Amino acid sequence: MLEKLRAMLGSKKDEKNIALFIDGPNVIRRDVNVDLVGVRKSVAKYGKIKVAKVFLNQFASDKLIEAMTNQGFEPVITTGDVDVPMSVAAMEQVFNPAVHTIALMTRDIDFLPVLVKAKELGRETIVIGAEPGFSVALKNTADVVIIAEAK
Repeated sequence: MLEKLRAMLGSKKDEKNIALFIDGPNVIRRDVNVDLVGVRKSVAKYGKIKVAKVFLNQFASDKLIEAMTNQGFEPVITTGDVDVPMSVAAMEQVFNPAVHTIALMTRDIDFLPVLVKAKELGRETIVIGAEPGFSVALKNTADVVIIAEAK
């Protein structure tokens, strides 16, 4: 009976919850030009996105902040570099028992310790990146690598 109810509601018993974090200054750039809607769809193939945050610095325009909100991301505005605040937020979710997978969209090797610790603690890891400059170390550490498509 319970399985029939789940099937009717479209719920997947084994679906994994994902926390997705985007390194805005590193990947939301003219020279990278990624399709964030496509990124969400690609990540959603691996589970349900429960947390979706994009980290932006204080120079982000109001239009960019609004666009990120309209695409379903929670903008987090930081002063200075976004790496530390994004790493802290990702590690908070590593310790969240309701989150099974940590997904980081970046090209930056600075996030390697987050991936390593997440895997050590039994979380699955996804890294989404784009060329130019996508870290080989990130690609070789993550359980899943997604190459973001250009718009």
